[in-house]
Amino acid sequence: MLNHPTIDQLKALRLDGMAEAFVELQSQDSANDLGHAEWLALLLDREVANRTTKRFKTKLRAARLRHAGAAVEDIDYRSPRKLDKALMPQLASCRWIAEHRCLLVTGPE
Repeated sequence: MLNHPTIDQLKALRLDGMAEAFVELQSQDSANDLGHAEWLALLLDREVANRTTKRFKTKLRAARLRHAGAAVEDIDYRSPRKLDKALMPQLASCRWIAEHRCLLVTGPE
């Protein structure tokens, strides 16, 4: 079976995630042990993940956030903002949302 026409067809149908997964599976020896349903499931999983990632990136770009790459782990506690280092992981877990509590973040004092 020729793989190039299959890859070309997947790309023509804009199934880029499936095309990438197909190439990766073809190069793995352990993929020969998989059945047709398992192959298809892996290809579909990759396509769904690829589309979800693209959708997220598009929304992130559209939001035009000033610090889009900001992370809780990158908070500098040395600055004189009086941030509670123990409180930040609790807030980042978003448990306050499940508890139906409000959160108000204000500027310095």
